[in-house]
Amino acid sequence: MLKNLAFIAMAATVAVGVGYANQSTSKVVIPIHQTWPTNGKEMFVDYCAPCHGVDGKGNGPVAAALSQQPADLATLSKNNGGKFPAAHIESILQFGSSNPAHGSAQMPVWGHVFSKMNIADDQLNDTVLRITNLSRYLQSIQVK
Repeated sequence: MLKNLAFIAMAATVAVGVGYANQSTSKVVIPIHQTWPTNGKEMFVDYCAPCHGVDGKGNGPVAAALSQQPADLATLSKNNGGKFPAAHIESILQFGSSNPAHGSAQMPVWGHVFSKMNIADDQLNDTVLRITNLSRYLQSIQVK
């Protein structure tokens, strides 16, 4: 019974995730898979790389279908005086951004998606853990 309930919950999570990830006007659908909140690289590959590319340079396989080129995430520190803007990145992941200079409104607001796929009972901490670890992974791919 619990196995069936868990499967139904995961299927619903994926369906909700796809709905949130498909917020752009270009109708690009990126399938959302369940990932562990502690694995920033896995989350990046599943959620960010389709648009931003595996290297984070904005050259993902669906980038051409978007009306605005995805940001080069590998140069965030370089473009911020050598300091990685962790708080800013975490805010955009959680709440999105309407300022075109800081990210397109086409980008999904991952905080909503992450909150739907929590593994732990403590939803807030699980969502924060996902966003923090994804931000830390982005920090690790910065060009020198």
